[in-house]
Amino acid sequence: MNSGAVISLVILVINIVFAVTVIFLERRNVAVTWAWLLVLLFLPGIGFIVYIFFGQNLNRRKVYRLTEEHLALANQLVTRQQEELVNLAFNDPHTEAYKDLIQMNLRTGHSLYSQDNSVKIFTDGTDKFADLFQKIEQAKHHIHVQYYIFRGDHLGKNLVEALARKAAEGVEVRLLIDHLGCIHTPRSFFDRLREAGGEVAYFFPLKLPTLSHRLNYRNHRKLVIIDGMTGYIGGFNVGDEYLGLDSRFGYWRDTHLRIEGSAVRQMQVQFLLDWNVSKKANIGLERAYFPIVPAKGQAGIQILSSGPNESEELIKNAFIKMIASAKKSVYIQTPYFIPDESMYAALKIAALSGVDVRLMVPGKPDHRFVYWASISYFEHMLEVGVSLYVYRKGFLHAKTIVVDGKIATVGTANMDIRSFRLNFESNAIIYDSQTASKLEQIFLDDLQYCDPLTLEAYKQRPLSLRLRESVARLLSPIL
Repeated sequence: MNSGAVISLVILVINIVFAVTVIFLERRNVAVTWAWLLVLLFLPGIGFIVYIFFGQNLNRRKVYRLTEEHLALANQLVTRQQEELVNLAFNDPHTEAYKDLIQMNLRTGHSLYSQDNSVKIFTDGTDKFADLFQKIEQAKHHIHVQYYIFRGDHLGKNLVEALARKAAEGVEVRLLIDHLGCIHTPRSFFDRLREAGGEVAYFFPLKLPTLSHRLNYRNHRKLVIIDGMTGYIGGFNVGDEYLGLDSRFGYWRDTHLRIEGSAVRQMQVQFLLDWNVSKKANIGLERAYFPIVPAKGQAGIQILSSGPNESEELIKNAFIKMIASAKKSVYIQTPYFIPDESMYAALKIAALSGVDVRLMVPGKPDHRFVYWASISYFEHMLEVGVSLYVYRKGFLHAKTIVVDGKIATVGTANMDIRSFRLNFESNAIIYDSQTASKLEQIFLDDLQYCDPLTLEAYKQRPLSLRLRESVARLLSPIL
């Protein structure tokens, strides 16, 4: 047997081994299994390498190593709140109808409910970062910053400089960034902050021997917590494009929240969990990070986080529950739309039940393959009565859902399988009709910059695009 035949045989055996692993050992979602089998089948030379780096399950690995004390406290808080919810008087009477959603998030995600919060909505990057810089300047004890992308450009330099000034004053500054999301930002870019006394950590750093089972699982959260009193959550990362300064994208339309109230504590817990994993630290629940927060408003909020280490897709389940509760309307904005069967069924049932389901997506791609996969799902949505709008003013990056103008969610999770299963995400679930109505009006205002997509127009797209969509759709469960 010549060397070429031997190599072919070895590759065949390796593919078979990995195929058996995918089918029988990993116990994956069926769609994900078929997607990986296609990769192994059509890329016999490199498919197994792709699988090693992007295909391994993380949910069997213990990412967060909580002490028995912390676990006991978490269970105690959940049990206490479950009892309190039975007779709790909600600030917004509409919230009573969503008590089962609160209970589900509480039981599955340890997501505590509070209703003493104020919410400020940002849809423009310039406004959001101006507000953030102002709050950073006012910080007294600590500033915790977490972003998926942190560019080494003008905005990035200004933010590092602002954080460094506070660190030099003696304020505790911790910056946590995702290693893959910041792969083009050199480590030396953050030297100014380190030299001033701040700390910088990378989530799941890309290094051996952990590279193979961590590369595909990224921390997509965008959280800032200042003095345990003020929290930011939403879609904006750090980079000039988020200020609309990138000619490729033009105006950047996103949604971000500033929250003040007890909900910030849940954001703080999540940041410290991620920080301890990344820095191999053991920062506990010290009072300095969890001060007594005076009531700032009357908005009910749960901060719900999910990740590939969880046995349940917590944020996706919350989305489905919200959609299922709709009586009049569901308004969705998302840059990527790759629903799995359960999400598709939820949207389909809502639309066929007479609910006004509207989906707004960007008119230009930032990731072409993902964009093609998204387009492939539009036909099914249009056929069941979902209204689809294509945003044309710039790039739409907002991740929002508003139901009946009564409840809403804003956060980091896109309406796609990656956010549901592969990324670490955080969303604010808002039980406040005043805030939800504002988000609903923002959606309606955005319609003036959209082109409605009809089924007839959709079917006129060129054959070349349909072929690209078909390939992307087959691989969509692992994108």
